[in-house]
Amino acid sequence: MTLADLPPLRDTLAAAGLSADKRFGQHFLLDLNICRKIARLAGNLQGKTVIEVGPGPGGLTRALLEGGASVIAVERDPRFIPLLTDIATVADGRLRLVEGDALTVDETVMTGGAPACVVSNLPYNVGTPLLVKWLTGPFRPDSMILMFQKEVARRIIASPGGGDYGRLAVLAQAVGTAKNVLDLPARAFTPPPKVASAVVELIPHAQRLPDELVKSLQHVAQAAFGQRRKMLRSSLREMGGAAACIAAGLNPDARAETVPVAGFLALARMLID
Repeated sequence: MTLADLPPLRDTLAAAGLSADKRFGQHFLLDLNICRKIARLAGNLQGKTVIEVGPGPGGLTRALLEGGASVIAVERDPRFIPLLTDIATVADGRLRLVEGDALTVDETVMTGGAPACVVSNLPYNVGTPLLVKWLTGPFRPDSMILMFQKEVARRIIASPGGGDYGRLAVLAQAVGTAKNVLDLPARAFTPPPKVASAVVELIPHAQRLPDELVKSLQHVAQAAFGQRRKMLRSSLREMGGAAACIAAGLNPDARAETVPVAGFLALARMLID
């Protein structure tokens, strides 16, 4: 048997008597054509290691394997391990299953320290914390193709000056480049969520930011956007307030949503010098 011989995803779910569990934020992509389209967004996958979080019944998993990737699938819901094991039996050793919580697994250990990218239809309830983990933690993927609720996707790619611009945009755009590469309506999923979804491509900058700077940036962005209606002189009072802003070349009377990513980076650098 080969990947092409596997039964349709709806049939495998029906045969196993499985459905989405709201506790895990599950919404399944059962259309393999859509799954293949998402896999293609990651570029040439031949010989690459791909981490997939929340594979569920394995639609995107199949597409990634078809593209030539070696996949490490992290699944928290034990109900789907048998279905994924069936895929693994025809994957020529290119599918490794990890049963666990993606928020706590060590990706560097899983990959043996080798380069890897992340391609996932992320469970809605952990999408944002997982992204922050990969942007700021010890494991930095070569690239990320990630599905989010559309409102979260807007917050990742937002520009200064709007209501969507905040901590998530600052972190993502300081570490790399982010863009929306695909929109999907709710009806594309089973069961349909209440909101539309979008796929975001994140490519890290060639030169990785020092860990100390990333930590400082997180602290600054959290403080600034935690009180986004206040001027920086007030929201950043504990970090030096107006004097710190002036030293970093920022207007102390500005509000966080108007400050570009470069401004937050300048302030973060100043605070660790």
